[in-house]
Amino acid sequence: MNSHQQVNQLTEREVLAAAAELVAAFSRTDTRAYFAAFSPEATFIFHPEAQRLESRSEYEDLWNGWLADGWSVTGCESTDARVQLCGTSAIFSHTVNTTTRVGEITETLRERETIVFTRQGSRILAVHEHLSTAPSGAAESSAASAAASSSTPEAGVVASGTAA
Repeated sequence: MNSHQQVNQLTEREVLAAAAELVAAFSRTDTRAYFAAFSPEATFIFHPEAQRLESRSEYEDLWNGWLADGWSVTGCESTDARVQLCGTSAIFSHTVNTTTRVGEITETLRERETIVFTRQGSRILAVHEHLSTAPSGAAESSAASAAASSSTPEAGVVASGTAA
């Protein structure tokens, strides 16, 4: 491996920081910051959707439809984070508890999420996200430790927020 490749390799700290920014933007329903965390060519697989979304713009269209219906994220907590480094790319996985609201209806979902990050120039962007349901009891053992952790990248990815 040459020195240029070594310089471009991702570190766990960089991936956790990128994931923390993405989760924090999502938890605030901050559309601009959230989608800025994804490459335009990113793909998405979400368990409630019938098909894979083939680009960031396809997901943005779906997201904007949700917003038009009055949807917002009111809280998002990440637990059980894991980073697998693969040179200039990395796989981030975690369990996420997300609370959303549409009008007066609030719903909390417990899901597992995998996000593939890659270095693109000076930025670390998500190029794929896969969201699936979590079986009951998934990552509950780490919930207590997550509650005690801070939102710094070194401690893992924990964010909660209230939609504006």
